Amino acid sequence: MEKPEILIVDDEPINLTVLRMLLAPTYRVRACKSGEDALRLLGIAPKPDLVLMDIMMPGMDGYTTLKGIRGNPKTTDIPVMYISALDSSIDEEKGLQLGAVDYIGKPFKPAIVLERIKVHLELKEARDRLKNQNEWLEAEVERRIRENQLIQDAAMSVIVQLIETRDADTANHTLRTKAYVEILARRLQKLPGFAQRLDDVALDRIVKATPLHDLGKIGIPDAILLKPGKLTPEEFEIMKKHCIIGGNAIKSAIRKAGLLTNSPLEESNPVSFMFLVQAQEIAMYHHERWDGTGYPEALAGEAIPLSARLMALADVFDALTTPRVYKNPWSFEETTTYIQQQKGKQFDPDMVDAFIAEQVAFKQVLVLLADD
Repeated sequence: MEKPEILIVDDEPINLTVLRMLLAPTYRVRACKSGEDALRLLGIAPKPDLVLMDIMMPGMDGYTTLKGIRGNPKTTDIPVMYISALDSSIDEEKGLQLGAVDYIGKPFKPAIVLERIKVHLELKEARDRLKNQNEWLEAEVERRIRENQLIQDAAMSVIVQLIETRDADTANHTLRTKAYVEILARRLQKLPGFAQRLDDVALDRIVKATPLHDLGKIGIPDAILLKPGKLTPEEFEIMKKHCIIGGNAIKSAIRKAGLLTNSPLEESNPVSFMFLVQAQEIAMYHHERWDGTGYPEALAGEAIPLSARLMALADVFDALTTPRVYKNPWSFEETTTYIQQQKGKQFDPDMVDAFIAEQVAFKQVLVLLADD
């Protein structure tokens, strides 16, 4: 095992000689005669494991040198011991306040110096080991989060493909609505009332959850879901159930995941929990209306989850501007007029304002992701 290295800083040659002879059998030793030289040597690898320093030196004294050591992020964690002829309590207190780990007065006893150096090197080794362990743990957590994200994205892709297989008319609907939601959210993120609720983490979760908004359509009979024409009132009531089917399916997944881990998913995997919460809100409530006349629960205003309000406008915009078996696509201008007319009725006024401000971006997505 490599010997620890100690840097001695003292302007008296005799002190340097005595300390070097004392320490050399156990440690690797470097020495210099001034604070300026000490700061220069500390910038040259390898860093010493401990600095043993006098206080009264010409030019830069030991106090000023210690400030320089502590002020540099690369050297701030190196323990510094003072060994000085200044042995008053005031001098000792000042040194410790500046960040020294110990203070030994001259003339010193060699055995005491060696023992105190040993103690502080052991403490530094323990701190370094704990720091390395924490860094390893942080890296391991990040690695597992990335793995979970890859698994989540793969599962999401499979589910979305299943949804699109059942409802082939929508083609790029999922990709477009996902883009529309992100455009709206990033516009709203700039407003004080939304900055915290739509920080980058929350925004990313909402955007990734949007493809699950029509998950419940898997539970709608083919005769209704694939009907080549307008639905009857009775059929429409059945179609409306896709919100409840999708929302309840995700809620059940959250509960079952908690049972499998023997603890609530919120505690065992908060990242997945929050993602599924956003997905459940979007699936359940994206057909609610700002004025309270939507479904399935007739929620109104702020009672509708923010994620669902974003999805509501994106979903309707895409439905109107793309062809369906029961209608031709509306023009961009016709759709924009309709959305403006529904401000404060079907849609959250803030969502409409964000849409108007981002019309160019919406039009670009509509063109780039047009159905073949």
